This record gives sequence, structure tokens and C-alpha cells, in this order.
Amino acid sequence: MDKVVASAAEAVADIPDGATLSVGGFGLCGIPSVLIEALLEAGTTDLEAVSNNCGVDDWGLGLLLAQKRIRRMVSSYVGENKEFARQYLAGELEVELTPQGTLAERMRAGGTGIAAFFTPTGVGTQVAEGGLPWRYDGVGNGPENVVVSSPAKQTQVFETAEGPKEFVLEHAIVSDFGLVRAWKGDRHGNLVYRQSAGNFNNVAAMCGRVTVAEVEELVEPGELDPMQIHTPGVFVQRVVALTAEQAADKRIEKRTVREVSA
Repeated sequence: MDKVVASAAEAVADIPDGATLSVGGFGLCGIPSVLIEALLEAGTTDLEAVSNNCGVDDWGLGLLLAQKRIRRMVSSYVGENKEFARQYLAGELEVELTPQGTLAERMRAGGTGIAAFFTPTGVGTQVAEGGLPWRYDGVGNGPENVVVSSPAKQTQVFETAEGPKEFVLEHAIVSDFGLVRAWKGDRHGNLVYRQSAGNFNNVAAMCGRVTVAEVEELVEPGELDPMQIHTPGVFVQRVVALTAEQAADKRIEKRTVREVSA
């Protein structure tokens, strides 16, 4: 089945207002920037985004955030995005901060049909006990200003090699649409990521009910080594082939330099 669509605009045209998106990338590495820009141009709003972070102020998901198109984020950290922090502290954005490994496993579980799982991460903290501020009232950032907070989660003690140990129950994430970026992909939707760009792309693709992949290099079926495929085509419904210019347009989240001594 040929899953290639003509343009990014066509690929995201049916994403409705209020949809939940799982978005690949880490910082600015491996983010589906072309699909995000297409969503921006489409005017889609009231989105919930599940992604490790929210890009930066002028790139990636940060573009949607700046236009107030995102109502809720499920992520691991704020990163270098000042507008993300501002909206959260101002009560304009709901944010569910989640331990990074837990977030990845929740997405993977959603893609494999596992409803929930137990993990030791977060036991004894507000992650398990509840009370993490998800949304503020816009007046202040004290405990009295929290209008939405995380609920307490079920915990259970299991016998381990080190003895009895407490675990917390985490629920899987399934998104309406997954947006990812791959180094190579074929017309059947099989994807290969390059080095660090793999990050969250694989699990973001897995947990989307409809997954759209932008690929830097489109190849014909059979050209990819089956042993090198990271995301099988069964998880991908649409493929967008990038132009050489689009594929080369990549950003660095934070550049650190030093003077070279003479």
C-alpha cells in the first residue's frame, strides 16, 4: 500500500481542533517541523500535545504555543522555551510534567496495547501521591493558586530480587494523531531514524491512532534493510517526502562555544 501523500498540508488536513498529538523529537533533534508548520498554517487549535518538550520560542511546537494553539502539554521538561514557562506560570497552559522514562514507556505501552504498568519511578513523591500543579489560576504560583493538580496514583508492593519494593501504576497514552520525522522511509511507511533523532519518534509513532511521518529521504519498498527498520509500516498511515531544503533545515536548541586559544 502506497502511503505517500502529496504535501504536509494534505497530511494534516483532517486533524481537528481539540485533537491529541504525540510528537517525536528531543529538544530540536528529530522534530517533525514541516508537519508542525502545516498545522500552524491550517489554523488547528485547542490541541493537547504529548512530547518530551515544546520546542523553543520560534521553532517546533513552540510555533503552535506562541499562537495559543496548544491548551495542554504532557512532557518531561520545559527546556529552553521561555513562552512555555510563561504560559504555564500565568495559568494559560495546562502542563502534566512526567518523568522522562515514564513518559516514553506510557507512549510505548499505548502502541503495544498495554493499558497500564507499574514502575518504581516517582514512588514517595508527588508523582505518586498527587498534588503536582497542572494549571495555575493566573494570579500567582503558590499552593493556593493551583486550580488543577495531579491525582494520587495507585501503588502496590511487589517482591523483587532486592526484596519487597513499592511501585506506582502509570496509564498508557494513546493519541489521536502521531507526528514524527524519519531519516529514511519507504512508501509502505517503514521508518529509519538516524542517531539521536530516534529519541521519542518511535514511541510517538506507535501510540498514534493515525501516524504521519515526514521523511528526509523517500525510498522504494525493499530498499530498507529489514533489520535496520525502527518503526514498522504497520504503525504509520501517511508519509510525506521532504524536499532537500526542508530536510536540511535543522536547528540547534542551545549552542555552546568557547574561544580557541592561539
